[in-house]
Amino acid sequence: MGPQVNQLVTRALALVAAAAIITSAALAHDTWVQPNTNLVRVGDAVHLDLLLGNHGNDHRDFKLAGKAPLEGSTLDVIGPDGKSLDLKSSLTDQGYAPKEGFWTTRFTPAAAGLYTVVQTSDRVVDYAPERSIKSAKTFFVATRSLDKVPIDNPGFDRPLGHPLELVPQTNPVTPMGPGTRVTVKLLFKGKPLAGERVSFVPRGVALAESFDARYERKTDDNGEATFEPTEANYYLVVAHRKEPAEGGQGYTATKYSATLCLYVPAVCPCCGE
Repeated sequence: MGPQVNQLVTRALALVAAAAIITSAALAHDTWVQPNTNLVRVGDAVHLDLLLGNHGNDHRDFKLAGKAPLEGSTLDVIGPDGKSLDLKSSLTDQGYAPKEGFWTTRFTPAAAGLYTVVQTSDRVVDYAPERSIKSAKTFFVATRSLDKVPIDNPGFDRPLGHPLELVPQTNPVTPMGPGTRVTVKLLFKGKPLAGERVSFVPRGVALAESFDARYERKTDDNGEATFEPTEANYYLVVAHRKEPAEGGQGYTATKYSATLCLYVPAVCPCCGE
């Protein structure tokens, strides 16, 4: 082969290698579940998107970065009665290419009350000898009347046993609006994790480098962090932890991530303010 052909082959191989790196690195992104609304009438449908991204600015953005792999993943909805229903089998692909777009599904609640949507994944990534364990949550309330939404919707503060887990200590749906304080507890293997960063990322906002005191908090001795949203928006609550010495078959370290997607409406659904 001549020099020009060699150069073309070299460039092609470089592009293939770069694509492989991007594809495998996508597994390092966080996942989250995003509802189209936090309030729905009983018998009506709520749309739920499974998204992958939040990798820029040290895992503190709302940008998409490929499509979440379903291998090693679960997606369930937990009803007011505590019973769990699998949603993974109902996901539909919203991308043209295998690694583009996102997954979505819809769910129709048959009973009034608070619903928890939870996604988990556990896999050894191929870009590094590391195990990646993720959990993601979101919440919505089903009500029989949008004009009379009950304020008492229990079940939000129930830990689900994820290795790294964000557990709301205040109701994430009712009451909710700008000025409503949101408190979460960060658990690591069932125990409160103190002194860790929790980010409350508004969609469309770029956080400052390092620690952004506007949107980030450090957990207290009880593992709790509190944030007060000032505008109607989606907020992605994010926490991470790495255990460099926690290895096993095929990996030498373990990374944990936990996300909680909150929808903050302009008007509180239960008090109208």
